[in-house]
Amino acid sequence: MFKKKKKFPFADSPNTACIVCKHILDEKRPILYVSHDEEDGCWQFMCGDEHVFTEDARVIALAEAFELDASISQVAGMPCGCFAERESAASDWRIFSRQ
Repeated sequence: MFKKKKKFPFADSPNTACIVCKHILDEKRPILYVSHDEEDGCWQFMCGDEHVFTEDARVIALAEAFELDASISQVAGMPCGCFAERESAASDWRIFSRQ
């Protein structure tokens, strides 16, 4: 039986570069924080820990982030200048504006 592929929900191209923390990629932690930067429209996907070193960041395609965690589709329409958080992978996303 074939697994149905989920439709890519973002307005940005699937190959758009985005930032993800190494903990999500290397340690398979869930995405708990999403930022859609106002300055450049960049998407960032983080595990919820504080990240102070640029060495903690990895650049991947937006489609890869969606493959890692399809629940980010729930924040795909989030405008630039906003961020979303959740307590755990099973929690609902809460969206906030930086303004």
